[in-house]
Amino acid sequence: MTVRVVLVDDEPMIRRGLAAVIGAEPDLSVVGEAGDGADVLDLVGRTSPDVVLMDVRMPRLDGIAATRALVRAGSPARVLVLTTFSNDDHVFDALAAGADGFLLKRSTPEELLHGIRTVARGESLLFPDAVRELARRHVRAADPVAVPGLARLTEREREVLGLMAQGLNNAEIAGQLFLGVETVRTHVAGVLAKTGARDRTQAVVLAYRSGFVPG
Repeated sequence: MTVRVVLVDDEPMIRRGLAAVIGAEPDLSVVGEAGDGADVLDLVGRTSPDVVLMDVRMPRLDGIAATRALVRAGSPARVLVLTTFSNDDHVFDALAAGADGFLLKRSTPEELLHGIRTVARGESLLFPDAVRELARRHVRAADPVAVPGLARLTEREREVLGLMAQGLNNAEIAGQLFLGVETVRTHVAGVLAKTGARDRTQAVVLAYRSGFVPG
């Protein structure tokens, strides 16, 4: 199955380079491009991508607002934001708005392709140390976010969430806790349902912002 990708960046040369790398892969296809976040909703509606590769900083409507608009519209597309610096506060804002992961613009072609395929499968693409530092700065600036659902997690679900926050995938969590992968998937589903998180990335962001995972 071909993964359909939309590129959103205000620099044409960056879009051209990304398109060249992605288009060379037999399982990936660029189905649309936009130069600003203001055009994302319409483009996604017309092209039905699996993944939106989104610049976090754009002149009219940035990647944060565009991501939020996609989530509110109920789009199933996964959002992978591009940023120049991993410590950019805009990255954390984009993740909190509903993005599924982020990549640095200096990433290698192999890292880019891996990132697209990872979020297309519904998995997280997080760099826990970077997210922890961003969360620490956000929590310092305001009270931690209250997430009542965290109190309803079972002990096993709390363990699973903690390992998710470390960047482990389901198979790695299963190995760490000596559980079957399907059992881990069940616990992840429980974490999402109880916290109200859209996906595992959002659950991890909530874990950091609430203080569940210490900064």
